[in-house]
Amino acid sequence: MNIRSVKADFLLLTTAVIWGAAFVAQRVGMDYVGPLTFNGTRFAIGALALIPLIRFLDGKKKKQGSYTPADRKQLLIGGVISGAALFAGATLQQWGVVYTTAGNAGFITGLYVVLVPIMGLLWKQKTGTGTWTGAVLAVVGMYLLSVHGSLKINFGDMLVFFSAFFWAGHVLIIAWLSPRMDSIKLACVQFAACSIFSLILAVALEKITLEGLIGGAIPILYGGLMSVGVAYTLQVVAQKDAKPAHAAIILSLESFFAAVSGCLLLGETMTTQGIVGCGLMLCGMIISQLKQ
Repeated sequence: MNIRSVKADFLLLTTAVIWGAAFVAQRVGMDYVGPLTFNGTRFAIGALALIPLIRFLDGKKKKQGSYTPADRKQLLIGGVISGAALFAGATLQQWGVVYTTAGNAGFITGLYVVLVPIMGLLWKQKTGTGTWTGAVLAVVGMYLLSVHGSLKINFGDMLVFFSAFFWAGHVLIIAWLSPRMDSIKLACVQFAACSIFSLILAVALEKITLEGLIGGAIPILYGGLMSVGVAYTLQVVAQKDAKPAHAAIILSLESFFAAVSGCLLLGETMTTQGIVGCGLMLCGMIISQLKQ
């Protein structure tokens, strides 16, 4: 393993920790604003937070004589495509968090780890028996985690499950786009696109108040500066030197950090059935990434 791979793994692990804790911020934020408003403002903050960094890096490259203007059309198209996937995943996840716990949302979101290689079949990527074994374990685990009593899955858990498909698509899109353009600028454009999509719907569907924004300022700022501005940018940078499936398994640890954060900060608990379900899901995520 070379130094670039080690650096990429460290950045991805840091991303997982930040994202795990972000589920708590997302859960608390829903006490003050709607899902679309929360996402619209936090992604706007994330995009704005990157502008000074982009200017600094461009200035540094100009001094070194290594600056090359970005292909704006390519950057805009790539940012809108990845931003659309980000918007769909974030909206479904945020809506689902209203009806479920931070721990549940974290583990179910982690299913995208299994979905990444399966969806890779669309690009004619090989999928071994490990992936299918992991998928079965993950599905059984989700059943134990989400179904209580009668055969009825929690509504919030189902919304988060659907969001996992878009997170998987987002990982694959970023893996394809990141090596082809400036990763920091790509991150900024996709955040801005996601924010615009979210705020347009928020204005139409939700009641936005200054009181709500002030009350939810702390979770919104954490979601914007840390979860979006820092973590998503680290993901884009790290995926330049990490394969999609490898990146996905490290990022899947966010489910563990989400459960720990929910327990420590929100006092969330799980039943024995839920704990077994989480264990099966985590095993499924890991097995799906192991080589034959």
